[in-house]
Amino acid sequence: MYHLLARLMRPRVYMLFDLLSQERHPEISTETVLPARAGRTAPLPSDLHPVLVDSLGMQGVSSLWVHQRAAWDVAQRGEHLIVTTGTASGKSMCFNLPVLHDLLNNRSGRALYLYPTKALTADQVRRIRPLGGGEVEVAVYDGDTPPDARRQARERARILLTNPDMISMGMLPHHDRWGDFFYNLRWVVIDEAHVYRGVFGSHVANVLRRLRRVAELYGSRPQFILASATIGNAPAHAATLTGLEVEPVQDDGAPLGRRKLVLWNPPIVDEALNLRKSNSGEAAEILAELIGNEVRTICFTRSRKGAELLFQYTKDKLEEKFPRQAERLSPYRAGYTPEQRRKIEGQLMSGELLAVVSTNALELGIDIGKLDAVLTVGYPGTVASLWQQWGRAGRGKGESLGIFVAGNDALEQFFMRRPRELLERDVEVATTDFANPYIFGRHLVAAAYEAPLVPEDEAYFGPGIREIADRLAREGAGLTRSGNSWLVTGDGYPAGDISLRSSSADQFAIVDEETGDIIGTQEAESAFSTVHPQAVYLHRGESYLVTDLDVDARVVLVRRFYDAYYTQPKSESTTEILREENRVQLGPIRLHFGNIAVSRQVIAFQKKRLGSDEVLGTEELDLPVQHFVTESLWFTVPLELLEEAELPRLPGALHAIEHGMISLLPLLAMCDRTDIGGLSTPLHPQTEMPTIFVHDGHPGGVGIARRGYAGFLRWLRDTIALIENCPCESGCPSCIQSPKCGNWNDPLDKEFSVELLRRTLVEVTAADPAAKTEMTAR
Repeated sequence: MYHLLARLMRPRVYMLFDLLSQERHPEISTETVLPARAGRTAPLPSDLHPVLVDSLGMQGVSSLWVHQRAAWDVAQRGEHLIVTTGTASGKSMCFNLPVLHDLLNNRSGRALYLYPTKALTADQVRRIRPLGGGEVEVAVYDGDTPPDARRQARERARILLTNPDMISMGMLPHHDRWGDFFYNLRWVVIDEAHVYRGVFGSHVANVLRRLRRVAELYGSRPQFILASATIGNAPAHAATLTGLEVEPVQDDGAPLGRRKLVLWNPPIVDEALNLRKSNSGEAAEILAELIGNEVRTICFTRSRKGAELLFQYTKDKLEEKFPRQAERLSPYRAGYTPEQRRKIEGQLMSGELLAVVSTNALELGIDIGKLDAVLTVGYPGTVASLWQQWGRAGRGKGESLGIFVAGNDALEQFFMRRPRELLERDVEVATTDFANPYIFGRHLVAAAYEAPLVPEDEAYFGPGIREIADRLAREGAGLTRSGNSWLVTGDGYPAGDISLRSSSADQFAIVDEETGDIIGTQEAESAFSTVHPQAVYLHRGESYLVTDLDVDARVVLVRRFYDAYYTQPKSESTTEILREENRVQLGPIRLHFGNIAVSRQVIAFQKKRLGSDEVLGTEELDLPVQHFVTESLWFTVPLELLEEAELPRLPGALHAIEHGMISLLPLLAMCDRTDIGGLSTPLHPQTEMPTIFVHDGHPGGVGIARRGYAGFLRWLRDTIALIENCPCESGCPSCIQSPKCGNWNDPLDKEFSVELLRRTLVEVTAADPAAKTEMTAR
């Protein structure tokens, strides 16, 4: 079976694949072939700098793809732009060409490039230097840059490649050292802009506003170019990030080779529990056969630990079946030294390595040469990410194979049963909220350190900053008012205390008790669920056991942990509706959106054996109640839809619906299931009705629940399909059981949840025929 799969990559690639019919091989739930697409070109600009003409000529480039030329034309008009075309479509040329052209003509000009990963930064340096003919100084400014090299980069670099953290903490608070750079700053390039979403994106949006403000202090107004994977709201996302009007460039002119896509569903190994064979085991079998037949492959997993384990599984199988190829596989993940990363990338590009097992570190646009196949193990979190991963193979006109190996997760099994929802669904919308009150206020204080805040700064931070600054001053939160401006108070620089990956300023430091090193931090609002006493804590794929939790000092002590179990907390939660922003009546359902206060107390935890989930023991906990305010949607279910005899089943049905909806919300917003919280109750004290809440899991919210509110009817339809079409009898991890449930998945009533949803939708469509149209569309 797998041998035939590997032979797909030979010249008769798709004819041979027909031998693997679904009748013979039930692991293949869906297969489809995407046709090739011819490239569309446009001439090089007539006034392109001669150095660039010569450099392109040496690379054999005599024309541009139409989107590259469109980006050039928009840039020459002085407009800000975002390029959203497919993987390997040459997006970097869209910004490198106008930037280098300008810097070659203006010898004092500077450009700032932002990248989310060090590997991507290093890859771009290798592209920019030869394209500029060696005449434009390029330097990297990140955490790996030695002190002497940082000074040289500040003084000499014409193109500086960095990341949002270094801008926030290293450049803006110390802008007096960077005066010449900011004075001559003409361009800001933001590559992989889709990465900046959620909490991280909300922080980055504030950092970019601070950047624009500091640049203008020195008299410059740089032009912004963003590049992104395809997302559902590219122009709006770019405007949210930068605070500027941005022109989209979306007409992809690059060629594509034929691509075969396979959805692979591992066989069921436990009929009673509806549990399937490990997708890692299946992937190891497939990857070993691909390597054994010299198919150049990249395999994506969701975690560092998963990448290392899958690498070892595959290597064991290679040594057994294809021993000469066993050394041609390598893991690739974050945590390696820069030298280790460069070596692996070079070996893959040269063909010395046939395959790598990677986290999403290689999902982005690093040049690793031509690949034949992509194997994705588990859903990468968004439809956009999956397409981006598949796009790493068959760059240009080459044919390629993309395989998605599903696990037991509810969303992954939803795709296996309804493949069109994956293969034909529009990509998600990126959610970002720069005005999140838990994020925005801290960046205003950081901005006041860089220069006193004045009313005119509304041009960067939007209306209302005077009221917010006054409130921060009254609360003693780092500002004081002086006339018509606001100054920072206290010692140090505020940006140094801002973590760009957390919405909360209240953090627990997680300390390795053996070394004294801080290995991570955790938001206080969710800390007790993750790092309670005796919790097994995962950090970068390694397991640690919490040995002490000091609530007052905000310190968690941990030590390395090697036992074969994990922990799952149990909690009690309540919600209080603080403010209703929107409301709509959908037949019998009243749907609301607004702000809520969530109160949660972790009261116990279970130890569960890895692999079997066998409960090894339960221990009680005595921890304080935690509170946070966030955005939420909530809806009520009228009792008129229920028979009196059904009331005892209502809690389990509501709980099942809540879990199903949470598992599918990532289809509407680019988020992870862990970014979402929920609560269901048969009687809420404020609504006085059965109510389900689905809320952002981060203080203040980042727009996730808002997306659920906007797409509620389709979301509800998908939830019915998820639960109803699952072949299990009473609920399983593929439909309504959640690995994050604070009530340990009790109670759950699968049968009645479907019945309740069906009754509700009948009433919705009877009350509003337009809802029926929306529900049956597609």
